[in-house]
Amino acid sequence: MTPAGKIIEKFGGPKQVAEIIGVSVTQVYRFTYPRDKGGTGGLIPAEHMRTLRTEADKRGLVLDLDDFLGAA
Repeated sequence: MTPAGKIIEKFGGPKQVAEIIGVSVTQVYRFTYPRDKGGTGGLIPAEHMRTLRTEADKRGLVLDLDDFLGAA
């Protein structure tokens, strides 16, 4: 699973992430697609990282930089 896919799963799905960051559900799905298919290569765009970190803290979810980068 891509780093974006794991983060989306932590928040309960694409709809929830879309609501948090203010984009369409389709855009959230694109975070999981490879670049050659019009996606972001499995990464959450940098402009959404802070918002997701803040929301994770509010929800008591563990979300750190390694989650965004896919580090083991």
